[in-house]
Amino acid sequence: MAMKKAKRQRLEAAGWKIGSTADLIGLSPEEAAIVELKVSLASAVRKKRQAKKLTQEELADLLGSSQSRVAKIEAADSEVSLDLLVRALLLLGVTRQGLAKIVATRSAA
Repeated sequence: MAMKKAKRQRLEAAGWKIGSTADLIGLSPEEAAIVELKVSLASAVRKKRQAKKLTQEELADLLGSSQSRVAKIEAADSEVSLDLLVRALLLLGVTRQGLAKIVATRSAA
């Protein structure tokens, strides 16, 4: 969501700096892209799991993991690898083409 021009000008005139989360914590463009990708994949895992009416525990059983790990997957926790996110989506029935669409879609985060 973009900030209105007048509000941005008022804040900048008052000494505030306007930027993204990536700017704030000093992420490179590549690091920011990876974070955005993980958030998109994690959101897709949650949506697909819910669409299949599976609990986190049921998905954990399919993954051979724990419910808390699935919660971390869905939260895009920094400990969760891209490999695990993709594996969860494949187990949930997402095709390669579906993965490509998820990867190509910019996250709302």
